[in-house]
Formats: sequence, C-alpha cells, structure tokens
Amino acid sequence: MFDEGMVLIIFEILAGLVVIATVMAWVPRNEWWFRGFDFPRLQIIAIAVVSALGLLLWPAPWDTLRWMSLLTLLGCTAYQVKMVLPYTRLWPKQVLLAREIQPKHQVSLLVSNVLTPNPNKQALIDLVCQHEPDILITLESDQVWEDALQVIEPDYPYVVRVPLDNLYGMHLYSRLPLIAPEVKFLLSPEIPSIHTQVKLRCGKKIWLYCLHPKPPSPTEAKDSTLRDAELLIVGDHIEKKEQTCIVAGDLNDVAWSRTTRLFQRISGLLDPRVGRQFVNTFHVDYPFLRWSLDHVFHSTDFSLIDMRRLPSVGSDHFPVLTRLHFDPKMDELQDEVESSAADEKEAAERIEDGVTQAREEHPQHFADPI
Repeated sequence: MFDEGMVLIIFEILAGLVVIATVMAWVPRNEWWFRGFDFPRLQIIAIAVVSALGLLLWPAPWDTLRWMSLLTLLGCTAYQVKMVLPYTRLWPKQVLLAREIQPKHQVSLLVSNVLTPNPNKQALIDLVCQHEPDILITLESDQVWEDALQVIEPDYPYVVRVPLDNLYGMHLYSRLPLIAPEVKFLLSPEIPSIHTQVKLRCGKKIWLYCLHPKPPSPTEAKDSTLRDAELLIVGDHIEKKEQTCIVAGDLNDVAWSRTTRLFQRISGLLDPRVGRQFVNTFHVDYPFLRWSLDHVFHSTDFSLIDMRRLPSVGSDHFPVLTRLHFDPKMDELQDEVESSAADEKEAAERIEDGVTQAREEHPQHFADPI
C-alpha cells in the first residue's frame, strides 16, 4: 500500500522538475545545458499534466508546499503550452492552402537526414521513386550514400555533392535547373551549406538554402552560438535581398525556440506548420522523445499544397515531404512575419558573437559572407 505522503512528495518533485526545465529554457544563455531545454516542451507538458492531476486529486492533506507547487506548476505549464500552441490546429494558419493549382508553379522538396551509417539506402530510393519530389536534400550523406544514390541521377540531372564523413555531408538532387549553386562554409570549415537559385517550370527563379548547423550538445557543440549565428546570417541576407526563397534542412533546433522564431522574424519567412501540426521528425526510435528538427520555411509568395512526415528510412530522423505553389498574389494575402528594432539588434549581436567565436575556433577560416 502506498504511503499518501510519499506519493504526494513524488508529485511535488515532478512539479519542481517542470519548473526547473521551464526556467532553464527561459534563460537567454547559449550553453547546451540551457538550450537543450528548448526541445522537450511537449514532454515537459506531459509531465506537468501528470503532476498537476496528482497534486489536485491525491488524497492527502493540503499544506503550503502543495499549494505553492500547484500554482507554480500551472504557471509554467501555461508558458509551455503558449510556446507550442502555434503548431496546432487551435492557432491561425500562417500559410494558406494553394488555390487553383498550376502544375508549372509547383515545387516539391523531400528533406531527409539519412544518418551516415544507416545501411538502408534502398528505403530512401524507394521513397524518391514513389513521391518523385522535384528536389531531394540529403543530410549526413557521405561518399557511400553518394554512390548509392547514383541510381536516381538520371531523373535528377542537377546535383550538388558535398560528401563528408563528419555527419555533416550534404547532397542536393534536383529535377529543376540549378543556377550557379555554391557550397558555403559560413562559420566553420566542417559545416557546409548549399545556396543556389532554382528555376521553376513556369520560368520563375527562386533561391534555395540548404542548412545543417551543429547542435548544442555535450558531444557536438558546447553552446548554440554558431548554430544561431548561421541561421540569422541567412535570415538577414534573405530580408535584405527581399528574395523569393525556400530554406530547408535539419536546423538542429525546434520550431518554437527563441532562435528559430527570431530567424523567422528577421527573414520574414513563413512556416507551413503553424496552425496545422508539429511534424516531429526526431527521434524515430523513441515516440515519447520526438520534436521538429527538420524544417521548410518559405517566402510569402508561396502557398501550401501539402506537408507531411514520411515513413522511416532507417535513420534517426523521419523524412519530410513538402509541396509548395508559387503565386505572387499570395503576397497580398499572407502577412510577412515582421521584426522589431529589438529583434534586429539582437540578431546583429548574435551574428557578431558567432563570427567572433568562429574566428577564435578556426583562425584560418574567415567567416564567409553570403
């Protein structure tokens, strides 16, 4: 038989963990042990609900600690819900569904972090054959992956190859013409990104940015400074050029983080998940520990046809398929995500911090301006 007091203490401990996790994510620090709490907001909410129900319903005497635990827990839960609510159907849609779809104005992208040692190359090849995306972006792809994917090249004549063995290789396969594609190493000689124009079937030239920055973690980067700066460098460039563009890749950040939301405001790009669904892509093997790491953002002159997670290909990430429709009239119907003077100042400071750290870590590699 459970001791009522001991069980109540367990619920109070869970409440304390929720409070600690919420405060840690709220602190504007870049160290991985702070930024790591940006990711599991859905999991924190689940723990908070269990704790709140226990504190409310468990048959034990109420005291000051129980009241304080419950009230603090409810405040933290409300904050966590506020952060993730935009990625549910309860929120207004940021991107409208396409109307009067014209085939020549469509573009489809399949983004897949393949996991370098994953032996199941055929699973991705089968998905490509099944869905026939206009553009395939592979992340963590090395020379072995490049060799395996040669079978799709007759259908994808435009290819950018960056095979690396450091988990940051990247390949771009396209049915649509690529114009002057470049591989850039913005802040590190180890972390590539692909920047190119793509000519749609209707003749419109758009920009495509393929990114895969390093995540803050004890095994990768001690903080998020370079990741954040890379995203904001691209976002600032897009805003200044006022481009029709798409940004896609494994950003190693969640949609609801401070950095990703700042990136959206700085770039003005839209997120088709807002008002719809999370599209949680990582981790394949742990359903309770999943969040959205693989992203597609786009300018206001695109509308959405479809965005969905595809079946596993043996990686720790699910692939994501997104189909967009180019229509200049959507500029008038969709509001650009706007930035404030404070946003511009924060972005400039974080870019400067990233460039400074990059120069310290790689003195022979000058930060490559876009």
